Amino acid sequence: MKVKILARRPEDFVRETKSDIHKVHRNYSKVEHPFEAQREYKRALNAVKLDKVFAKPFLGALDGHREFPSCLAKHPLKLSSIASASADGEVRLWDLTQRQCTNNWQGHNGFIRGLSYTTDGSRLMSCADDKTVKIWNTEEFNEEPVDTIVCKNMVMGLTCQQKGDKFATCGENTQLWETGRSVPLRTFRWGVDSIHFVKFNPIERDMLGACANDNSILLYDTRDVGPVRKVVMTLKSNALAWNPMEAMVFVTASDDYSLYSWDMRFLKTPTLMYTDHVDAVIDVDYSPTGREIVSGSYDKTIRIFPYNVGRSRDVYHTKRMQKITQVLFSNDDKYIVSSSDEMNLRLWKARASEKLGILNHRERESLNYKEKLKEKYSQHPQIARIHRHHHVPGYVKNARDEHYIIRTSKKRREANRNRYLKEGTVEYKSEKAKRVVEES
Repeated sequence: MKVKILARRPEDFVRETKSDIHKVHRNYSKVEHPFEAQREYKRALNAVKLDKVFAKPFLGALDGHREFPSCLAKHPLKLSSIASASADGEVRLWDLTQRQCTNNWQGHNGFIRGLSYTTDGSRLMSCADDKTVKIWNTEEFNEEPVDTIVCKNMVMGLTCQQKGDKFATCGENTQLWETGRSVPLRTFRWGVDSIHFVKFNPIERDMLGACANDNSILLYDTRDVGPVRKVVMTLKSNALAWNPMEAMVFVTASDDYSLYSWDMRFLKTPTLMYTDHVDAVIDVDYSPTGREIVSGSYDKTIRIFPYNVGRSRDVYHTKRMQKITQVLFSNDDKYIVSSSDEMNLRLWKARASEKLGILNHRERESLNYKEKLKEKYSQHPQIARIHRHHHVPGYVKNARDEHYIIRTSKKRREANRNRYLKEGTVEYKSEKAKRVVEES
């Protein structure tokens, strides 16, 4: 008599480490899985819905300033350290893991306009309306600054060179300084009344980008005597951020409710226009990977844009948050820090539904699988609609609807004008090209 026994060898299904990670055997034959596409679509739809259910981006507030924070700076080497400065002249250092202030100085007698860490993070530089630039030691608590530089004119902005000992200030003109000297190395002028923002390129260390009050964007080369390029926009640009992965790409935040991506080799028109804000955009920052942009606006919202898409993928807001003054990405691309008019700093997740903490192997594989499914079926109408939908405050929704009516009526007038005028009389211009007045 023959006896047949069903048996499985554990070696075929369990790893040698005796862990709980099992091998998964899958048959990829389409004959065996006639409804594979339907199942994957349903899983992608559920994944997008669960993203909305678990979207809780707000992590906490950092309270302590007596006036609204005017500047933010992140430590170049420590992920959990940032610095903030407020309108009453106070400078504070924060530990994001503990969400506590670790150090503070009453540094200036006026509105602090600029804040920046040096290359190694051991020094913090600040400038204010009292016409001084002060250098602070961040590793030891000293009430007095390490060095103080007195300037002839009011200083409106400050930036430090990466992997170098130079820094730049802006005001009536742009000046290049070197640490240890009280006289600027070079002064750049281009017939501009006032420059309110300046930023060093993190890759091309000799390139400077600046925003001026005559609605212009200026590019400087610190090895040259004067500015290299100049672009005049229809409205003022408030801030500028360089792409940390592409040396020639930067983005500007404008008063016309939009952001513009530029290639400094071709400055006749912006390469991309980011819309969705309904009020002036005040600040902008790139993620360390160069794949995303975060912006803060006077419409009391923070928006995150993919670098190659003109519409935001997410919008953050709270009931108590007022006009945004500063935003920045953390160095690990996982968090966003913002400051607003009601004297608070806020810490956000860069991805609203991301799970924080340690993930085991199965959780990580499941999340990666869901991300791939969402990417695969992202163009399906139902999934795209759910992914695109965001709840926004009532005033933002009303303003968005009003702007839509204005844009459509303007396009209708232009279409009627082109229809009834002689062919070739009106030159066609894209929306991006309309924003540029002059390029030199």
